[in-house]
Amino acid sequence: MIATGEQRQPESSAAAPLVRQIATQTQFELLLTLRRGENVLVTLIVPVLLLIFFTSLNIVPAVNGSSINFLLPGILALAIMAAGMVNLGIATAYERYYGVLKRLGSSPLPRSGLIIAKVISILILEVIQVLLLVGIAITLYGWHPVGSPLLALLSIALGTVTFAGLGLAMAGALRAELTLAGANALFLIFVLIGGGILPLDHLPAPLAAFAQILPAAALTQALQATMSNSSTLPTGPLIVLAVWAILILLVAIRTFKWE
Repeated sequence: MIATGEQRQPESSAAAPLVRQIATQTQFELLLTLRRGENVLVTLIVPVLLLIFFTSLNIVPAVNGSSINFLLPGILALAIMAAGMVNLGIATAYERYYGVLKRLGSSPLPRSGLIIAKVISILILEVIQVLLLVGIAITLYGWHPVGSPLLALLSIALGTVTFAGLGLAMAGALRAELTLAGANALFLIFVLIGGGILPLDHLPAPLAAFAQILPAAALTQALQATMSNSSTLPTGPLIVLAVWAILILLVAIRTFKWE
């Protein structure tokens, strides 16, 4: 028994430095995000403006008597896409372009550790997004929480992994300019066919069917179901989202390059 314990000790002691490295890198990522004014604009200000603008227009369908019940889950989904795919993807692409990632590649931090740290930093940022958007919905529009908070958090976590992985996959495989164009183009497409602002049943049937298998619509539908009084478990959207999360994260880890 003593010999077995001595054999396991190096394994646990070897994991501790990696955890500390990931924690340190996560702090660094958060500081960089806060220092970039455009990141704060995209991830915090734009979703708030979209929520206020479309709620004030009264052009979106009312759910349970109010349009905020339809818009809030959709805007939360857009905020997650903006934080992971746009903010993280573009920032990481330019870190690679300017050689920041090359210097990190010579450190003990492994590639998987860097990706994990970046995803964790986005999760922390999204806590701020959720609190801000929910606070505005409660204060200005009288929204009150319904549905299943645990399933909503699960949907947010899966969406975060999916879109952070997508941003990192582009940043690690494409040039910075292509990542910039691709991330913004995908975000615009997901705004139009993601179901967060324009319901999917307003789209042509073939386009709506195609949108159903994309991660944007899956995240939006999962949040709409888990943040409403619906008793139906959004099994389909959660499965689609989980499959996308696993596939994209694996692609990001395998294809990510330091330079």
